[in-house]
Amino acid sequence: MRIIFLVLFIFIFSIISVAGNFERDTIATEAEDLVITFIGHGTLMFSYGELVMHVDPVGRYADYSELPKADIILVTHHHGDHLDPSAIEMLKKDGTEIILTQACSDQGQNGIIMKNGGEKVIDGLRIQAVPAYNIVHHRESGEPYHPKGVGNGYVIHFSNFSVYIAGDTENVPEMKELAGVDCAFLPMNLPYTMTPEMVADAVEMLQPGILYPYHFGETDTGELLKLLGKNKSLDIRIRRMK
Repeated sequence: MRIIFLVLFIFIFSIISVAGNFERDTIATEAEDLVITFIGHGTLMFSYGELVMHVDPVGRYADYSELPKADIILVTHHHGDHLDPSAIEMLKKDGTEIILTQACSDQGQNGIIMKNGGEKVIDGLRIQAVPAYNIVHHRESGEPYHPKGVGNGYVIHFSNFSVYIAGDTENVPEMKELAGVDCAFLPMNLPYTMTPEMVADAVEMLQPGILYPYHFGETDTGELLKLLGKNKSLDIRIRRMK
């Protein structure tokens, strides 16, 4: 019996240890606590009461057999570091709603297609799809790394608390329409998304209460702190999100 308990303890501890490798923040809203799990790169998990949302789940950043199944999955665009059909399949359960782009669907992934400007209410959460694209950074061919109209950012309204997940984008003018979001995840992975200066400009447009730089690769987050350090109304939170 003692051996059985020991084996059970080791099994439970191993699961906790794996889950504990990810940083988490808890934010109070009017309805439920919002728990943000920082998986890595552009991959996030939100727990809101009993609801679980995964954003851009990718198997190289987590073992999804050890994470909760999804009620909602958001996919920002079709690139392999954001769209992973195997991870999505592992997270699915009866009733899982998958929100994605037309390009993701064209690659064979099933789900609800949302275009820039679209809006849906799912499991009581209002979700907006917003533009995510490059203006400055291009491939050698001249094509933007992320052409306009192909990828989504998302704004999720958790009761009175709004979270903007920008996806792969630069500081596009449409961000002005999102001014006043409570929390913003902004990418800073060169050359594909924003420079620290672009992120600072995006913050000027968005005026968020909390900023999470994410998807920042080898870009120095210290540069962003230098640019925004005097903004006393902004809570800049650096997490493990390379």
